[in-house]
Amino acid sequence: MSEATVSRVLNNKPGVSDATRASVLTALDVLGYERPTQLRGERARLVGLVLPELQNPIFPALADVVGDALAQQGFTPLLCTRTTGGVSEAEYIDLLLQHRVSGVVFAGGLYAQAEAPHGHYRRLADRKLPVVLVNAGVDHLGFPRVSCDDAVAVDQAMAHLLALGHERVGLVLGSADHVPSARKAAAFRAAAAAAGVPAPADVVEHTMFSLEGGQVAATKLLERGVTAMICASDVLALGCVRAVRRRGMAVPEQVSVIGYDDSPFMNCMAPALTTVRQPIEAMGRAAVELLVAQMERADVAPDELLFEPELVVRASTAPARRPR
Repeated sequence: MSEATVSRVLNNKPGVSDATRASVLTALDVLGYERPTQLRGERARLVGLVLPELQNPIFPALADVVGDALAQQGFTPLLCTRTTGGVSEAEYIDLLLQHRVSGVVFAGGLYAQAEAPHGHYRRLADRKLPVVLVNAGVDHLGFPRVSCDDAVAVDQAMAHLLALGHERVGLVLGSADHVPSARKAAAFRAAAAAAGVPAPADVVEHTMFSLEGGQVAATKLLERGVTAMICASDVLALGCVRAVRRRGMAVPEQVSVIGYDDSPFMNCMAPALTTVRQPIEAMGRAAVELLVAQMERADVAPDELLFEPELVVRASTAPARRPR
C-alpha cells in the first residue's frame, strides 16, 4: 500500500475504497496509533475476545473458531486473556474501548459468577456496544448468550454411569456461585432423584478450574466412597485421574471419570477420556453471527441460545465393581 493511499485515508480524502480505508484504520488501531480527530467517531474493524485463561485447551480452540469467523466478516480479533495478578477484565474493557472496538465476545468471564463485580459490563451496555457472552451467565446483564446445555450434559453423563451400574457418583464443579456449575448441580440432583440413587451434599465438590483443583476435590470424594465422578471440565477430570492413581487405584477399573468440553487431545491420554463434548464450532460461529447482527443494527434479543452437547464414550469409564 502506497504512502499516498495512507495519507488520503488519514486526511479523510476521497478516492480510496472502503476496504482499503478499513485496512488502514485497523492497522492504526492494532499498532496503537491514535486516529486523526476527524476519524475518531468511527469504530475500528476490531473485536475484543476476552478469555479467562489459555491453559484449558477449550479456550484456544474457541479463540480459533471465533477468530476465523470474524476474519470471514472482515474483523480482526484482539485477544485478551486474564491472568492471576495481571490485567483484570475491567481493565481489558478500558483498553478495548480505547481501541474503539466494534464489539466484544466474552467467554468464561465474571458474568458467570453471581457474586463477582459486574459494573464493567454495564459500561458496555450503556455505550450500546455489541456484546455476546459464551456460556451461562447471570440474568440481569441484558446481553445475548450462546451456551451449551448444562442440564443435558449432566443427564447424558449420569445415564451412562447408571447404565454401568454406578450408584455412588461424585460431582466436581467450579465455585458455588458459578452459574454453569449451579445448573449442573441442579441437574445432577434431579437425575439422581429420578433414578432413585443417593446424591447427598458430600458427593458434590466445588473447586478451582485447574488440574490441582480437580485432584483436591477427587481426593475428598474418594474418601467418601464414590465409584465414579462427573467433572465440569476436562482439566478437572485430569486432576481426578491423577488423584485416583495417587491412591494406588486405576481408572476405569476401580473409578470411572467423565470430563466436560472434549478439549483437544483428550482422546490421546491414557486412558482416553470419556467426556461431554461442547459444540464449540457451532457455538463460536453463532456468537459471531449475533455480534455482527448487533453491529448491523438488527434487533437482537438478550436471549440464551442453548446448544446440545454430545457424550463421547472412550476408555475412562467402565462397569462398577460389585462388592465381594
